[in-house]
Amino acid sequence: TFGRHIGIGGIAMAGVIGIIKSWGVIKGAAGLAVKELGGKGKAIANAVPRTEKDLSMKFILISIVAALIIVFVFFYFGVIPNFVQALVAFVVVVIIAFLFTTVAANAIAIVGSNPVSGMTLMTLIVASVILVAVGLKGTSGMVASMVIGGVVCTALSMAGGFITDLKIGYWIGTTPAKQETWKFLGTLVSAATVGGVILVLNKTYGFSGENALVAPQANAMAAVIEPLMMGQGAPWLLYGCGAVLALLLNFIGVPVLPFALGMFIPLHLNVPLLIGGLVSWFVSTRSKNASVNSARMERGTLLASGFIAGGALMGVVSAAIKFLGVDLYMTEWNHTVSAQILAVVMYIAIIVYLCIASMKAKKDE
Repeated sequence: TFGRHIGIGGIAMAGVIGIIKSWGVIKGAAGLAVKELGGKGKAIANAVPRTEKDLSMKFILISIVAALIIVFVFFYFGVIPNFVQALVAFVVVVIIAFLFTTVAANAIAIVGSNPVSGMTLMTLIVASVILVAVGLKGTSGMVASMVIGGVVCTALSMAGGFITDLKIGYWIGTTPAKQETWKFLGTLVSAATVGGVILVLNKTYGFSGENALVAPQANAMAAVIEPLMMGQGAPWLLYGCGAVLALLLNFIGVPVLPFALGMFIPLHLNVPLLIGGLVSWFVSTRSKNASVNSARMERGTLLASGFIAGGALMGVVSAAIKFLGVDLYMTEWNHTVSAQILAVVMYIAIIVYLCIASMKAKKDE
């Protein structure tokens, strides 16, 4: 239990570190927006090549204002009926989303990793403390905090995903303005799809109780919010220890977020991550040629990404099959020793395939 709370503190501090490191980017983005709104950036915008043209800042700001109005209406009429409390929650969302989405986008652009977990947990802690201060506690406070966290988490995920789209578009020579226009439709489609998938998974497996789907980030959020909202007091000392540990790790150059997540998530999820790290180390260190090692690492990353996507998709497919009442699970056999041995053999086969396929990469790839 202590380790989990320390891990939560470390995850939250990872979000703070991300903001500090990205502060220059935040200021630069705000400066560009102000220049364009003032008319100073119009001539520059007309002179840039097609592959660097974006939607106008005025259109973006109008869209942002419209989205914020919808969020406030949702808060006031659907979550928090008290006007002052709804306004406070709205302000918290606006400020945190503005700061954190820049961090998420910058993280994806530079290192390809989006620290959504750390920044969402920090959002929940800040939101819970502020809401309690304005008199919103108990179950209603927990719901409000989760909604705030959900809005910010969605904004972070969308920012990271969109930056990935723009990176790919840059490589293949698309026009950013076109991508940005179609992103509106993509957002609506993904929202409807993800919502449906979550409902199916909840009906099929559930997210709590025995044999439920494991959701480490969601459980971490619940562990943070419940004591704050129920008047039990939060383990601030342990959170502080995690924050200090995160600062020390950052000082010596150790990635903070993966380390903190490793302290929080259960062992049966940590072990596959450790094995994956060992496979990555093995593949990327077998050659004396750095270019060959780099090519093998890149191919291994692509293959592993395919496994991740395929596993997620098949999880949804299997949930849909079970949801429709078709039983293909061989439930009784699943609990036998033979099933466990087969699972281990197949796991080893996947590892061997990943190593062999990655090692075939050449340096010119």
